[in-house]
Parts: sequence; structure tokens; C-alpha cells
Amino acid sequence: MNCKIPLFSTPVPAGFPSSADDFVEDELDLNQFLIKQKDSTFFIRVNGDSMINAGIFAGDILIVDRSIKEFQEKIVVAVLDGDFTIKRFVKRGNRICLLPENKDYQAIDISSASDFEVWGVVTTVIHNVNN
Repeated sequence: MNCKIPLFSTPVPAGFPSSADDFVEDELDLNQFLIKQKDSTFFIRVNGDSMINAGIFAGDILIVDRSIKEFQEKIVVAVLDGDFTIKRFVKRGNRICLLPENKDYQAIDISSASDFEVWGVVTTVIHNVNN
């Protein structure tokens, strides 16, 4: 499904108001803009608050790309011992940690005994700013 929405040619300032241009530069297809690898991309809804300092909140929808294989410092969807989690992937030497973005949560150290897999890399967060 294509979802083409008008794209204004002049960015809107987030500071002081300026006069607006009354024309549309082009149409923006959100699929082309947000999804780089259609066959390896999926959406997932967030539950919980461990990533709030990364701008990821309960109820948000994440766009996740499974074709990205570089995980270092990226926010990932991982499966750990049969459970899904969303955390920042950090590898230092042979040590892998999944870091929350909320001081109320502890880092998760991945041991060699863990059943662990990175399912994909989060590329986009979609959330409603008025809820």
C-alpha cells in the first residue's frame, strides 16, 4: 500500500514562527522514506518504560530491520532466553551487554549460557505526541 502525503519544501522552524510557503514540493511515500529493506522489515509495539531516555515509550511502534548486521551501540530487538526485549546493544571485547535507557533498570549481561539472538535493529520510532 502506498501512502503518499504532501511534503512541504520549506522546513518549519521549531523556534520562532516564520511566514509559511503555500506550496508543496513533492509527495512523500512513507514506505520509501521509512523502510529500506521491505522483505526484512517489521513493526513491533513497545510495552514498558526501559527505553524512555531514548525517546521510546509504551505504545510506540518501532520499525525494525532484520537485514542490518552491525549492532554496536544500536537499539535492537533481541530474544533472550525466549523473551523479547528492546535495549541498546554494546559489545566490549567478548562481553555483550544490553543497556536500558532508563536509570531504574539494570544492564543485562549476556553470558555464553544464554539463549540470545538479535532479531533486528530499530530504525524508526513512531509515537503520538498528543497522548
